[in-house]
Amino acid sequence: MSAGNLLEIESLQVRMGEQTILNGVSLHVPDGGIVTVLGSNGVGKTTLMRTVSGVYRATAGSIRFAGNNITDWPSHRIVAGGLAQAPEGRQIFSSMTVAENLRIGAVGLTPEALAEELDKQLARFPILRERYTQKAGTLSGGEQQMLCVARALMSRPKLLLMDEPSLGLAPKIVRLIFDLISLIRSEGHAVLLVEQNARAALRVADYAYVMDGGQIVIEGSSAELADDPRVRAAYLGGHAA
Repeated sequence: MSAGNLLEIESLQVRMGEQTILNGVSLHVPDGGIVTVLGSNGVGKTTLMRTVSGVYRATAGSIRFAGNNITDWPSHRIVAGGLAQAPEGRQIFSSMTVAENLRIGAVGLTPEALAEELDKQLARFPILRERYTQKAGTLSGGEQQMLCVARALMSRPKLLLMDEPSLGLAPKIVRLIFDLISLIRSEGHAVLLVEQNARAALRVADYAYVMDGGQIVIEGSSAELADDPRVRAAYLGGHAA
């Protein structure tokens, strides 16, 4: 593993039946960094995230995390090793309470650590404290997204995968979510962010990749991509971020 990289994906291929979804994807996430993956719907971004977190299996290539080859690890082992995901669509457990959802995320924590982490997340998201005994399905979309992120953070991950965290949210909540991403990094977590709001993603990230057709087609610092005519035309309305 290269010095400074927490996650290294090399030549990753994922096939489903006769279809190749990812075709030779390589990307790195440095320890403590924020990396974003941009691209239109259907180019393989969510497949990438689900493969990294062990939901899908790679056909070829490798995924190394924190010095370990996790390509064939099951999801529960990956989470226990320090990688968690806030998935697209939130995927909270609607019939369970906020408290139960949070506790489900506390993989591998002692009772004392679980109590500490609950206090931390409820302090971070005061609305979840207010809704603590409510069914998660009764929360607003923004509150459900906060619960999704808090649940992922309960396992104290070194790396947090965030798949379309702003999807379907009001602008005020979107701003809150992106402020939260910066805060998460300041607390020592790295973040791999898939996001269609390219302007906001490039503002918060250090480095960015653009996917198309299951491949990485552009990469560079966020400043470089924000100034790239191809990125401006496709994702930023023709203007620099």
